[in-house]
Amino acid sequence: MDSNGYSDPFVKVSLKPDMGKKAKNKTQIKKKTLNPEFNEEFSYDIKHAELAKKTLDISVWDYDMGKSNDFIGGCQLGIQAKGECLKHWYECLKNKDKKIECWHVLLNDNSVHFED
Repeated sequence: MDSNGYSDPFVKVSLKPDMGKKAKNKTQIKKKTLNPEFNEEFSYDIKHAELAKKTLDISVWDYDMGKSNDFIGGCQLGIQAKGECLKHWYECLKNKDKKIECWHVLLNDNSVHFED
């Protein structure tokens, strides 16, 4: 949260190991809110067999003009994930070409590295 009591959040989504720029996406910034809704969709051109080897990094940031953005939290979906994140990843792999939506708790710790 910024000094004005609000945040200017946005979400970064990245498919790793890195596939270059085409693997990174970012939502629009939602100005002055603590309860943003991101109704944006991203897709990746990747073979289904290759997807099992990838990890999807999802991170939420507070945009700060003129200084570095503040990390709010994130989660990872992939074979290395645990709990609900792993379950969601398996559902995605099992249901090719189908949207699988799920809520995830954002973690704000140093156990996972998210790039600014």
